[in-house]
Amino acid sequence: MKIDFLTLFPGVFDSWAGHSMIKRAAARGLVRFSAYDLRKYARDRHRTCDDRPFGGGPGMLMKPEPVFEAVKDLFKPRVSKKKARWPKATRFIYLTPQGEVFSQNKAEKLSCAKHLIFLCGHYEGVDQRVVDTFVTDEVSVGDYILTGGELPAMVVAEAVVRLLPGVLGREASKEFESFSQNLLEYPQYTRPAVYRGLKVPSVLLSGNHPAIETWRKKEARERTLKRRPDLLKFRKGKG
Repeated sequence: MKIDFLTLFPGVFDSWAGHSMIKRAAARGLVRFSAYDLRKYARDRHRTCDDRPFGGGPGMLMKPEPVFEAVKDLFKPRVSKKKARWPKATRFIYLTPQGEVFSQNKAEKLSCAKHLIFLCGHYEGVDQRVVDTFVTDEVSVGDYILTGGELPAMVVAEAVVRLLPGVLGREASKEFESFSQNLLEYPQYTRPAVYRGLKVPSVLLSGNHPAIETWRKKEARERTLKRRPDLLKFRKGKG
């Protein structure tokens, strides 16, 4: 998979891409990352990428020219009737509070693509002509405000990358994680069995794997019911 970031701050991606699972995935050729500085595509001497919104209002808005020029230079999509025609396996994602709330299901859908392009907004957002022309997916990571789209882009990209075949050491581990079955994950414990008087549930020490599995399912359901009951509506008909 190829993942590209269009951003005013390309340096913020260096640390993220250089550690842990993300670094290993890139080293093994499972994913390639690039971050492109939109300021390089601004044409004025000050490399201006923002301006006041027409009609007034607070804040500044990202200008269309740098984004259009960057997309034209880097990705060369065909544009028909003022709408880009991307290859089927390419998704152009704009991180915005107005987008679809990101979920594990959305991550799974995006993991089927071969090329993800993230547009990281700033200020009050980006000129609507950019969205109308290029964007295939508008995504929000939650109902709160951040300074820019870089952190959300990394969140979405990491959730997608870990779903790619060969990225995780054990493919089966994905099946038991939170949200993979619309349930939160059950409580987990490791050694020592007793620490400062706090004991691991005895069933986990029993070696009785059917009993352990039953306990885990029960705990996962109870935790989901208590913390995220909204997830349970998606499990109707799943037992």
